[in-house]
Amino acid sequence: MSGKGSVLSYQRGLRVRYEADILVAGGGPAGVAAAVAAARQNRSVRLIEAHSCLGGMGTAGMVPAFMQFTDGINFLAGGVGREILDSLREADGTVPADGMGIRAEVLKRVYDELLVDAGVAFTFHTQLVDVTLEDGCVHEAICAGKSGLFAIRAKVFIDATGDGDLAAFAGAPYEKGDTDGNMMPGTLCSLWAGIDWDKVRDSGLGAGNSRIEEAISDGIFSLEDRHLPGMWQVGNTIGGGNIGHTFNLDGTDEESLTQAYLWGRKSLKEYERYYKEYLKGFEKMELVATASLLGVRETRRIIGDYILNIDDFKNLAVFEDEIGRYSYPIDIHVARPDRESYEKFRREFTTLRLGKGESYGIPYRILTPKGLRNVFVAGRCVSTDRNMQASIRVMPGCYITGQAAGVAAAMIVETQADSRTINIRKLQARLKAMGAFLPNFDPNS
Repeated sequence: MSGKGSVLSYQRGLRVRYEADILVAGGGPAGVAAAVAAARQNRSVRLIEAHSCLGGMGTAGMVPAFMQFTDGINFLAGGVGREILDSLREADGTVPADGMGIRAEVLKRVYDELLVDAGVAFTFHTQLVDVTLEDGCVHEAICAGKSGLFAIRAKVFIDATGDGDLAAFAGAPYEKGDTDGNMMPGTLCSLWAGIDWDKVRDSGLGAGNSRIEEAISDGIFSLEDRHLPGMWQVGNTIGGGNIGHTFNLDGTDEESLTQAYLWGRKSLKEYERYYKEYLKGFEKMELVATASLLGVRETRRIIGDYILNIDDFKNLAVFEDEIGRYSYPIDIHVARPDRESYEKFRREFTTLRLGKGESYGIPYRILTPKGLRNVFVAGRCVSTDRNMQASIRVMPGCYITGQAAGVAAAMIVETQADSRTINIRKLQARLKAMGAFLPNFDPNS
């Protein structure tokens, strides 16, 4: 007899294994920044991470490079973000030494040391599976580890899962994708050896899609995907590939994720042929590894007290409750593997961008999910429209929102307030003291 589709009632008691002032769910860039910022406010912090390392996309996901930290003049991800970048460069973790290419193994150690030094307690292989909720407050996070199911009790919770899992489990409203629910494709990033980077630079062909049209015409690819972000130098002869797309992806569905991993690994044979036969400097390249974590660009956007929107981007918005500013372009990857989708992406990416010294404000209210009083979101699941999610989702943007969520969470514990009654000016003053870029905050006004 098949039990498919039936409902199973299951109940058991769980041990509360840990208690902390603040629980951070997710150890990617937003979670790391949140945990460190909160711990430095003298709060007890515990972080749980489902994978085997901190860093998310920049480490397990093998995303080969940081997007911009600055607006061309001002350093926008000041505070924890700047500390991470400086520490990584000091440890020979960027390529070139002052560049944006990421040596993932070095970044893993930088994150490890940062959390240990800040006194943050954390465990890997710890999956959030549910929460307990009463009167708009989360009380416990239900977790699964190799040791079984257990609970973690905290006063404040920060959702840095990227997918808004904790907030969604607690009943917060959210949106996904475009009006039809379609989300950006993912990418299974990869690591390649045997690249002659001097020859790549001398060729003038670059490390991306300069000859992609010709290769498509020659039948090299199964899909007519003209959007190829490319390959970044991450070692003397090593390249990090942000190449290929996994279409029709829903990163909140394990069936969809499974199919994406299968296609991502399979498709790299086609890209290997393209790089070897159509570009220069890649003739002897060989695949070393694919990422253990799929590069997911978009899932849930938790709806908060304000939805940051495309008009805010265009108008270089300033907010009274500003907790940072950012300036990455609107970067919505192709919806489908066809020419029309690529041309739409290219138009948007070349026109929806800001000039030197320009940035948009990030209001505190995008961190506070509707209906929840002791939960913050940070990272790519903050409250935005789809356009703005495509800007703020990258690592420097995650550092900004994570840092602010961490300090705000610490203030709630101190004052026994909730997320809507803390003193915003005191929050801004603390962020400013940490190095946050808040040019519109005047402590004397």
